[in-house]
Amino acid sequence: MSDELEDGKMPLLDHLIELRNRLMYSIAGLVVAFGICYLFKEDIYAFFVAPLAHALEGQTGRRMIFTDLTEAFFTYVKVSFYAALFLSFPIIASQVWMFVAPGLYKNEKGAFLPYLVATPVLFLLGGSLVYYLIFPMAWKFFLSFETPGGPNGLPIVLEPKVDEYLSLVLKLIFAFGVAFQMPVLLTLMARVGLVSSAGLASKRRYAIVANFALAAVLTPPDLISQISLAVPLCLLYEISIWSCRWVEHQRAKRDAAAS
Repeated sequence: MSDELEDGKMPLLDHLIELRNRLMYSIAGLVVAFGICYLFKEDIYAFFVAPLAHALEGQTGRRMIFTDLTEAFFTYVKVSFYAALFLSFPIIASQVWMFVAPGLYKNEKGAFLPYLVATPVLFLLGGSLVYYLIFPMAWKFFLSFETPGGPNGLPIVLEPKVDEYLSLVLKLIFAFGVAFQMPVLLTLMARVGLVSSAGLASKRRYAIVANFALAAVLTPPDLISQISLAVPLCLLYEISIWSCRWVEHQRAKRDAAAS
């Protein structure tokens, strides 16, 4: 079998050419997606601003500002790039798969492909949670610090900058999306033997505390927002335990068949 594998290996130069081609296809897909997204840059930015606009609904004189001459332009470039990255992810992921798959055995392909599919799905779930649930509560919480002023003071009114607002939104979406990768990470660790389902189950109480601590860091300092993130994280931890048990069961079946 080693001779067959040796004969089937691709020369180094062919590997480099294949890698170059996959990178070129990925970059081309990203560039095309960027051009399309830039045509709709205002609509995409309006999508990110929608939670704040909804929180300010009915209030006149509200606006967003930019204080640097190039700030609005680079904000649109940034929002178009991130939207293009999301839009072109299937192309990039398929190129990664086509580059890696020829070097994998059949069982390795079957093990790797589900994680490649689950990663963007879980990231989308985390981003949807923060956009549709956390943002409305968070923006109302921060807007509560506005004050009308008085005879001896000035009013405190929110006038968000376009770049700072976009950076905050993207950071929170990215943080929630990464936090939702817990099942993928723990299952991969279980597959290589770094963790076990029994060990994860025995550390459940510590994981619950850690999830609430992470939720307290990522969300505004109100109880509802923290629970809205901590509860899904705890559920994902339980899903990770079941996923690790399934991996261990499959490994035991392969060992029994081999013996």
